[in-house]
Amino acid sequence: MEGATDSTGTYKIKVEGDQADRLCRVVLVDSPLADCKTVDTARNGAEVILTGSNGAISDLHYANSLGFVKDKALPGCAELVKQLLESDE
Repeated sequence: MEGATDSTGTYKIKVEGDQADRLCRVVLVDSPLADCKTVDTARNGAEVILTGSNGAISDLHYANSLGFVKDKALPGCAELVKQLLESDE
């Protein structure tokens, strides 16, 4: 089964019925942005369990965020990363 993102980068894949212990593996394939083609190795894929028998209350299951890295950092990015790293200490 294949899916593609919409213009906002959101994707939805409908799965019919309970799939017991099967997983849906989501992986990055290609970025439509010429200056953002490098896959972020920490966010290059995710797995979603396709069962309702795991204690989940909802039929909706979400994958972790995936992403590409821009060729050139946006202005203010270095300062923001510094602040975030300091707040983790």
